[in-house]
Amino acid sequence: MNNRYLILLFVVAGFTSCKDNDNVFKTVLYANVNVINASANTLNFYLNGTRQNISSSLAPGSSSGYLSVPSGSENYQFKKAVTAATAATSTVLFNLPLSLTDSTNTSVYITGETTDMAFYTTDVLEVDTTANKFTARFVNASPDAGNLTCFVGDTVNFANRAFKSTSSFLPVTNGAQDVKIYFEGNTTAQIDTSITFLANHIYTLYTKGLVKGTGNTKFSLGVVVNY
Repeated sequence: MNNRYLILLFVVAGFTSCKDNDNVFKTVLYANVNVINASANTLNFYLNGTRQNISSSLAPGSSSGYLSVPSGSENYQFKKAVTAATAATSTVLFNLPLSLTDSTNTSVYITGETTDMAFYTTDVLEVDTTANKFTARFVNASPDAGNLTCFVGDTVNFANRAFKSTSSFLPVTNGAQDVKIYFEGNTTAQIDTSITFLANHIYTLYTKGLVKGTGNTKFSLGVVVNY
């Protein structure tokens, strides 16, 4: 066989091989997910068997912060954190399918031990750059509290939020502000506290726990700094 013909065959084969290898590498797009633990359990969450909140387990009332995960349809698993009381392994509490769009931010709220006790929101995070303003929203993550109304200061009112619902972000004057939570139809605040908010930040205020709960199930207020 002609040597020049052999060389041509090798070049073509090598080029085809390179093209095939290039096709193997798939571009992975990412989204951001923030898990807020509004349950009574300390939790970890997993994607394809890999724990995502690697820095620490999520204690009741804590959040993971926005973590980068592959976009698209994925199935997340939630487990109780392993302790001496739970032995060496922890079983899956529930699975939560999520379909996340590239470059978006999503908050996932866990309020119990089953899939129906979890919900999520897509977060559009726009910073108010006014010198003395921050933005805040309110989320009702308390399963048995009914509709709730949240006041921040004297003027900002997130009214009649049902369980699993979230308000829009609204601008508020920064500094120490009274935050009050009312049950529907009540004129006395169930929660009345003061929180100091920083200008040009984004906050989520959320309720957690049960109306007659105690300890980790006590009805209470949580705060997430989204930005």
